[in-house]
Amino acid sequence: MSTRLLPFALAAGLTLVSFGALAQEVVVKLGHVAPTTGPIAHLGKDMENSARMAVEDLNAAGVTLGGKKVKFELLAEDDASDPKQGTAAAQKLVDAKVNGVIGHLNTGTSIPASKIYYDAGIVQISPASTGTAYTKQGYDTTFRVVANDGQLGGTLGRYAVKELKAKNFAVVDDRTAYGQGVAEEFAKSAAAAGGKVVSRQYTTDKATDFQAILTSMKANKPDVVFFGGMDAVAGPMLRQMKALGIDAHLMGGDGICTTSLSRLAGDAIGNGKVVCAEAGGVAGEQKTTMDAFRAKYKKRFNSDVQLYAPYVYDAMMVMVEAMKKANSSDPAKYGPELYKISYKGVTGPITFDKNGDIKNGALTLYTYKGADRSELAVVR
Repeated sequence: MSTRLLPFALAAGLTLVSFGALAQEVVVKLGHVAPTTGPIAHLGKDMENSARMAVEDLNAAGVTLGGKKVKFELLAEDDASDPKQGTAAAQKLVDAKVNGVIGHLNTGTSIPASKIYYDAGIVQISPASTGTAYTKQGYDTTFRVVANDGQLGGTLGRYAVKELKAKNFAVVDDRTAYGQGVAEEFAKSAAAAGGKVVSRQYTTDKATDFQAILTSMKANKPDVVFFGGMDAVAGPMLRQMKALGIDAHLMGGDGICTTSLSRLAGDAIGNGKVVCAEAGGVAGEQKTTMDAFRAKYKKRFNSDVQLYAPYVYDAMMVMVEAMKKANSSDPAKYGPELYKISYKGVTGPITFDKNGDIKNGALTLYTYKGADRSELAVVR
């Protein structure tokens, strides 16, 4: 890492010099940021729960760095999916001198927050942000453990043309960085595969009434409606599609690919009507590991995994694995180790490229049969 990280490194070093000789236990602060209020709070709480479970597991296992036993402490913040609140949360964690951050969920909050972490020399690993721009800023502190929008949208576009035999597409996004990014990648991929975008519409991430845009796209008779956004909007949109008699598949990225979508959509979820892709995925013997994680999570929190919990857990574990490799919790020392790391997590193997993107990221395609989400395929 650059010399820009030295002030943080010196501060971390002075802390160990001042207290390390006397203390048998060193506290390492790990930050976590997600929207725990607002329309997708169920996803943010899912993430925060997993971060807590990871810290509990790390403390139970026992970690030693620099010859001293470490106690990990979680500092959790809420960004409400809002960029301004996200940067405020980031600055709060910087001021608290955290040793690393897991977050944020939304690309629109991760990107502005990443500048704050970079300037402070603090490593950030997002377990959920898929926008391609997030890792293309030239920041050596920025990583993610999920595939990006190019992979998500591209895979769905090809699948729609080749497997669903769709020809005409309506594309709508919620104007967030994530929604726009994945929708644009889908539209490009579908067109390249031989499809035609017959309607391009826009909404917001807080909208509940889609009558105008759905009525407009219905006239173009789309085979597929692609929505770039989150489940809290996709559910009501599906209900209104059914009410208007729009007999088309709904497709979307990981933002709609949750266990809550069927509840939000009611009987409009249909049988095989929705096709979505989740960033990440496991196959073969790795499924046993994922099933064990889900069972452990349910026992701990009395609720099912929503979506991003396994990626939060892996992000936390891979960060600490880098600390072990560097024998230090100082980001200036363990940050470079992330580029060399090879870690087998709950979600599969994790290695990073020069931009901080996960290499060979997996995607899982799902559909819904009533209230049940079922896997179609895992692709890389």
